[in-house]
Amino acid sequence: MSRAEHPSRRTVLAAAAVAALTAGSTSAAAEPEAVMPTDTADPARAVPARTVGNRAWTSFADWSGGAARGTRAVAGSRPGVVIATPAGTTDYRDPHTGTTASWEYGTWTSPTHRFAVPATEAIVSWNAHTPAGTWLQAELKGTYTDGTSTPWYVMGRWAAGDQDIRRTSVDDQSDGRSTVWTDTLAVDDPATGLRLASCRLRLTLYRKPGSKATPTVWRLHVMGSDVPDRFTVPASVPGLANELAVPRYSQEIHKGQYPEYDNGGEAWCSPTSSQMIIEYWGGRLTPEQLAWVDPAYADPQVCHAARFTYDHQYAGCGNWPFNAAYAATFRDLRGVVTRLGSLTDLETLIAAGVPVITSQSFLKEELTGAGYGTAGHLMTVIGFTGEGDVIANDPASASNEAVRRVYRRREFENIWLRTKRYNSSGKVVSGTGGVCYLYFPARPAAAQRMALAAVGVRV
Repeated sequence: MSRAEHPSRRTVLAAAAVAALTAGSTSAAAEPEAVMPTDTADPARAVPARTVGNRAWTSFADWSGGAARGTRAVAGSRPGVVIATPAGTTDYRDPHTGTTASWEYGTWTSPTHRFAVPATEAIVSWNAHTPAGTWLQAELKGTYTDGTSTPWYVMGRWAAGDQDIRRTSVDDQSDGRSTVWTDTLAVDDPATGLRLASCRLRLTLYRKPGSKATPTVWRLHVMGSDVPDRFTVPASVPGLANELAVPRYSQEIHKGQYPEYDNGGEAWCSPTSSQMIIEYWGGRLTPEQLAWVDPAYADPQVCHAARFTYDHQYAGCGNWPFNAAYAATFRDLRGVVTRLGSLTDLETLIAAGVPVITSQSFLKEELTGAGYGTAGHLMTVIGFTGEGDVIANDPASASNEAVRRVYRRREFENIWLRTKRYNSSGKVVSGTGGVCYLYFPARPAAAQRMALAAVGVRV
């Protein structure tokens, strides 16, 4: 299960009513503003009825279409962007170690992307390789529907390892109209009608001065959404039964292990779920990678996933884009954070062999058979019964053998898709509105590609 609700987690965690923060954010390597062309490559722009829109930069044409400053696009079987001749050198003081170091950097800025529907929230995710001595920063700058703009918001400072910087989100970012809550940019008061009409994304790639190493970013993704506020959602009609053979791992057997990573296994629902699907797709860690784990611990790969998804600012392993980025460190895997609109979307993916990690929160009595309530929890949907009920690998289980659960369809779809709920104190707080992680092969089968496209995700 996740940590208790953080006041800084998301606007919809009842934090929208709190006085707006005033401290903005600047890039560790600022660059002059540039007038950017408008991106017209996203066909979803023509579908205004949708409440969720996705845009991914993955191809050589995508990377070539951005504004490069010290970076260049690379072609090949997995196109991306890398440092070329650095744009300059900057100092970065790591807030979690107190260490200041100099870094060469280059930037890449996307064209303006117009959201498929004006958005109340946006989440950025990325897939990258960061060898030792390198790291990256992802930022978003939005334009509101009234024509004004947000500052450049830092959406994450990330490295696959933890030897150079501490992986981190950035708190206290707001312009009085929108706020970054760990990994989600949200309009502070959607009731005013204000929305994000468009955005640009910026990557800053860093390496040690004089080094030839470089981060390589293969995929940059933004999801914008305007999911209506609701305590209940419409019931869906069951589709075909199917169940995928996904490994089963319990987070609970790791209680007390490595408490420096969010108090140990009791809070490791997100990395445990990630590791299940990574291994479903064939991802494996080597004995050398696992050598740091106490050999007395079962399933050391779960400990590894917790360490390398840990967000040192959030003080937890549940940062959504950090989990997707971790999954993509495994050979030929991609990871995306998005929202789905229904259990029908889940059934489409399951039918194509794609399991899904879903984020939900609920009272004990709202999910029959769970045996617990939670302010936020990740589990892995692996199938559906003949009656349409949800088959989930729930890591909040006493053992690996107990991980497979069957949850009532109507209960599950409501706790996952709603945006409002009552907590145990009777206070109105948020639901996640269908947030999920999708992990899939870099070269998916045709049926998988079609299923992902059907839920709005470009491969």
